[in-house]
Amino acid sequence: MAIARYPSVAIDCPDAPALAAFYGELLGWEVKGETDWFEIRPSDGNNCIAFQQVQSYHAPEWPGQTVPQQMHLDLMVEDLDKGEEVALSLGASKAEHQPGTTFRVFLDPAGHPFCLCLS
Repeated sequence: MAIARYPSVAIDCPDAPALAAFYGELLGWEVKGETDWFEIRPSDGNNCIAFQQVQSYHAPEWPGQTVPQQMHLDLMVEDLDKGEEVALSLGASKAEHQPGTTFRVFLDPAGHPFCLCLS
């Protein structure tokens, strides 16, 4: 029997409200928070991504591992070209190294890699 539910992911970043706004807009989720901790959730509240502001943040390197990515988000889209257009318009950058054809790697405004995936 499960003892927990509704897991969330907390992401370190240099500007919690800005990164929450980026992902909130990308996913269409509501942004809430104050000072150095912000969360985004869908309207049904069944998921959560949190953003924790840290003073000495160092962005991961993609695809290198000198500063490892440690984690990344895979976000499902129906159309990679449309997804790329929206992600870039919100402040993401497309990673130079693209290792696949059914997904694309981007860097969020704080430098975290994330993927837009067809499946």
